[in-house]
Formats: sequence, structure tokens, C-alpha cells
Amino acid sequence: MDYFAHESAYVDDGAQIGAGTKIWHFCHVMPGAVIGQNCSLGQNVFVANRVTIGNHVKIQNNVSIYEGVVLEDYVFCGPSMVFTNVKTPRSAFPRNTSADYLTTRVKHGASIGANATVVCGLTIHEWAFVAAGAVVTKDVPAHALVAGVPGRLIGWVCECGATLRFAGDRATCVECGKTYVKTGDAVRREGG
Repeated sequence: MDYFAHESAYVDDGAQIGAGTKIWHFCHVMPGAVIGQNCSLGQNVFVANRVTIGNHVKIQNNVSIYEGVVLEDYVFCGPSMVFTNVKTPRSAFPRNTSADYLTTRVKHGASIGANATVVCGLTIHEWAFVAAGAVVTKDVPAHALVAGVPGRLIGWVCECGATLRFAGDRATCVECGKTYVKTGDAVRREGG
């Protein structure tokens, strides 16, 4: 075993865990889960069957990653944030097969703040930043800063997480010096 799992964690047979990953107190990883290398799962994290988690992902305490969720490399999930996987849940009419679960994808480098909720079936694009407590109800563009209920675009962020200040269609990060270009509602890093 080339990963660490605390003695109180349950990692079911059939789960695939990458080297250097740390699984802390009271976690449960289901048999069909795939978790990459050098990830950190904080206390009380649940990872369902057929979930894919990339490399260097940090999942803080009290987060459940339900079937249908895909986390790419370097994603950050803040404490007690919530994913859903069924659009119209009903106790009287169970929707609990793989066909019922909508895919939610969080792309490379994106961050989701504490207590945010992500409604299923959407994509949070590369390096986006969802503020604490936001409710995400639609796709989030790359480098977007989204806050509020429902989540609204309130700005743009650098790969390092600093807020970008655009002068026309260009911005330079004051913290790391990376430069960005904005075209309509899309932001991309120059040379990246």
C-alpha cells in the first residue's frame, strides 16, 4: 500500500488509490472509486462508486463526492461543500441508478469554497473559483469568480487565486505576474 489511510477510514476492496494520497479520520471510499496520486481527503469524506478524482486534489472535511462527479487534477473542495447528482430527487420515486446520475465535472485547478453547493450536471471550468456559500446552478467559465445565491460571475481570477483587474481586454496578476486576455465572457492566460 503506497498511500496512507487512517485506521478509522474504510477503503473498500476494489477502490484504486494513487501513491502518496492521504485519507484521514472517518472517511469511506467505495469499491469503484478511482483516486489519483498525492491527494488529501480530510476527516469524514465520502467517495462513491464510479467517482474519478485526479492527482493533487484536496478535499476538506465533511465533503461527499457522489457518483457522477469527476474532479480533475489540482481541484480544491472546501469544508462542508456539497455536490448533488440527481436533478429531481424524490423519496417516493427513487432515482438511484447510474443512468439517473448527471455528470458534474470540476476541471483542472478549480476551487470550491466552504459550504458552497454545486447542482449536478454542470461544469466548473479550469482555474475557476467558487466563493464560500455560493450555489452553483450553471456552468462556470475558466478563471471566473462566482459568488452568491444563485452563483453569479463577479470577477476573474489568476491561476494563483488572486483577483484579476482588467484594463480593457488585458490583465496582469499583481501577485505572480501572469498575463491574461479577455474576449467577451472568456478569459485565457497568454502563452498558456
